[in-house]
Amino acid sequence: MTRPNARRRPPVPVLLAGLGLLGLLTVAAAPEAPRPATRPVVFVARIEGVIDLGLAPFVERVLDEAAAAGAAAVILEINTFGGRVDAAVLIRDALLRARVRTVAFVNKRAISAGALISLAAETIAMADGGTIGAATPVEMGAPGAPAQPVAEKTVSYMRKEFRATAESRKRPPLLAEAMVDADVEIRGVIGKGKLLTLTTEEALKHKLADFRADSVEAVLERLGLAGAEIRRASPTWAEAVLRFLTHPVVSSLLMTIGILGIIVELRTPGFGVPGSVGIASLALFFWGHWLLRLVGWEELLLVGAGVILLAVEVFVTPGFGVTGVLGLAALLGGLGLSLVGAGATWAVILGAIGQVAVSLLLAIAASLAVLRFLPRLPFGRRLVLETELTAREGFASAPETDRAWLGKRGTTASQLRPAGIADIEGERVDVVSDGEFIDAGVPIAVVRVDGNRIVVRRLPRKD
Repeated sequence: MTRPNARRRPPVPVLLAGLGLLGLLTVAAAPEAPRPATRPVVFVARIEGVIDLGLAPFVERVLDEAAAAGAAAVILEINTFGGRVDAAVLIRDALLRARVRTVAFVNKRAISAGALISLAAETIAMADGGTIGAATPVEMGAPGAPAQPVAEKTVSYMRKEFRATAESRKRPPLLAEAMVDADVEIRGVIGKGKLLTLTTEEALKHKLADFRADSVEAVLERLGLAGAEIRRASPTWAEAVLRFLTHPVVSSLLMTIGILGIIVELRTPGFGVPGSVGIASLALFFWGHWLLRLVGWEELLLVGAGVILLAVEVFVTPGFGVTGVLGLAALLGGLGLSLVGAGATWAVILGAIGQVAVSLLLAIAASLAVLRFLPRLPFGRRLVLETELTAREGFASAPETDRAWLGKRGTTASQLRPAGIADIEGERVDVVSDGEFIDAGVPIAVVRVDGNRIVVRRLPRKD
């Protein structure tokens, strides 16, 4: 029996709920523990040496990574005498549309294309003894000759490009124009007939630069980012390979080797080492420029059409006529367009065509030398299939009518490349040279008959 006066205890679930509510109230009332402050992040990338097209993807990647990481700023540490205009224009456009604060730290010089890149940044800091300016476009002259000024059209384009960049960043536009055009005169700054180059003191005085700094840390302090986490960006291995393949000297070498390999392969039977090396060289050339968005299907189709037309000229039509000229023109156009990018001036375009023309001439000269001297070497004889095929080894001997020409002499009725026609004892005979190129009207002698191939060799002319 229960006692009437006994107190009734609350059930266990009710007690647990009450204790939980009390705990929540205690936690809510307790002061929040202070969270450690996160350091701002700043990306630093160096721009030094020659400004080339391979540098633009690196700068674009750094800007994108910095924006994705919520970085406080991107500092471009610049020390360059300039480079390609179209490459500088690509970097300039990337800086103007960047979603992160950009700073150009000129340490120690930003000349020519480097000046355009600096003007595109939101903030310009310059080290003591720094210089910025001298950005008139030039074109290369003959080998060993100094660079020559370009046409007025190109100067006008670059002057407005510099002015528009300065205006977008609220910098003195006349100073930017005077860096490009010697006809721009600014009283008290630069006279007519001279290009503008400013020292650190002058850039600060004329409000082109924002402040002076001698290190990245000093730049951060002036930006109010002292103690920020510095992430130094460097090109990846792929970007380094890309810059190497698209370097003007390397790209010219790849073009020369590629064209040389194709010419030698077209002039010798079979498909062997020359053709493989040539195709591999051109593949590297186009792969690098494809990644830079310089090569499209148009350039590839032009080059392919050029190679096909040259093959038709070698194997189908005699001599060198319209087909060969069209093939060379298509090859020049396709390779030349693969070397220029957005914002390219006429000087850059003409320079690219000249670069391709020099590579083509070198390849032709080298192919003539190779086809003349290679068959005389043991390795070269194997390349041009000079190995004798005997009946003992299972091959049929030459017909008696062909063997009758052995030792006979005559003259070439057409060019031998290496196949052609010879005039022997008043008859026109299909012959093949022993690997070298022989013009028409040259005395020859039949030195070998391999199957149905009548092999001839050049004879020295009698004085």
